[in-house]
Amino acid sequence: MKAGGNAARDPDWPGDLVEPVSTLPDYSRLWVAFSGGLDSALLLHVVSACHPDVTALHINHQLQPNHEQTEQFCRDTCARLSVPLVVQRVEVGVAGASGLEAAARSARYRVFKNQLGENDLLLMAHHGDDQAETVLFRLLRGSGVHGLAGMPRTRPIGLGRLFRPWLNISRDRLAEVASAAGLSWTEDPSNESHAFDRNYLRHAVLPGLKSRWPNLLKRVAHSAEACRDSEQLNQRLAELQWQVCGDAGRVKLEPFKALSGPEQRNLVRWWISHQRWPVPAISDWGQALADMLEAGEDREPEIRGDGFSLRRYREHLYLVPQARVSEEPVDLLPGPGLKWACWRLQLVAETRALTPENPPPPIRISTRQGGERVRFAEGERSRALKTWLQEQGVPPWERAALPLVYREEPGTSELIAIGDLWCSGQYSGSAPAAGWRLIVERDCD
Repeated sequence: MKAGGNAARDPDWPGDLVEPVSTLPDYSRLWVAFSGGLDSALLLHVVSACHPDVTALHINHQLQPNHEQTEQFCRDTCARLSVPLVVQRVEVGVAGASGLEAAARSARYRVFKNQLGENDLLLMAHHGDDQAETVLFRLLRGSGVHGLAGMPRTRPIGLGRLFRPWLNISRDRLAEVASAAGLSWTEDPSNESHAFDRNYLRHAVLPGLKSRWPNLLKRVAHSAEACRDSEQLNQRLAELQWQVCGDAGRVKLEPFKALSGPEQRNLVRWWISHQRWPVPAISDWGQALADMLEAGEDREPEIRGDGFSLRRYREHLYLVPQARVSEEPVDLLPGPGLKWACWRLQLVAETRALTPENPPPPIRISTRQGGERVRFAEGERSRALKTWLQEQGVPPWERAALPLVYREEPGTSELIAIGDLWCSGQYSGSAPAAGWRLIVERDCD
């Protein structure tokens, strides 16, 4: 545990604010996310009074007309506190279906992920009202227990961790302390706009709820904690059922079909999250999975996600990354190798040094164009590649991306390797006859 003191930076702060930040998990470097607003300004003052080694991190989204003034305010504040400051400016792309708020958040968290070193700790000033907003916002979006669990107090990000010490403290309490201390902060003009969902909840919904139920924040926190408990049980159940249904990164259909509908949905969501993809926001997961399981053998059912898709082939379910493969053939030359989608290919001189008398063979790589044939041994009849891949149980989406390796000679083209499934003996084995070894490996799972 890390604790320290720097009372010279600020007056004594109230114990309910100091206690959560005075003792923290072990860290290599301590950061505070500093937007310049009331919450983060107060957090930086309190943390700097407790820890002499803190660094502030300001993300300038460049979205507001006063972003230059806000950045300068952060610089001035850190200079007065003798706190080092790192400023990162980001470009927020055009908002997609999730809106500008989500796009800005994604940009911000990318910086956090890239900035934090191994075992670094980033403190964030989220408080009880933020937690209530989050739970209510996710409730209105139709989230399950994972979403209704709210923001976790701590979670990994990149090589470090996020930590939210003030989740049990209300914003009214923070405002009271900041005002009494004569603290300065900046206001984001967009925080008053009801066009953003969270602002609408903050200004138009939560005040009425808190007036009706004064202990609203505690009630919401209690419900979020119950949802976190349920989510932990769901995770544990999925881990146990994966031991039965999992098969080399796939899901076996026979035991999967024996699960109840809720168990199927829970296992698939766990599987997607475990691969670090966002779970698709599907209104009826039960129907989507039923359609996939009941589709005919000649169909290729698919559930699309962000950067991947869930697919069925024969007796398995697969999570398939979206990969772009160049349609143009590429020469393979001796050297460090070539990356081709989820593959890495290399041509290595095996038995003789590279000399003018032993030049590298003319090797080209391409994908299937249709009608390819392959001869697996000298004197054998050639076979249709399409038929052979079906016999090997290669899923259709993998067939389209497989690197096909050819030896090109004037007037002829010989298929010498099919991904990592087969390689001609001329270019493989303990002593390749061609004097050159062809290495084809999957570069990702």
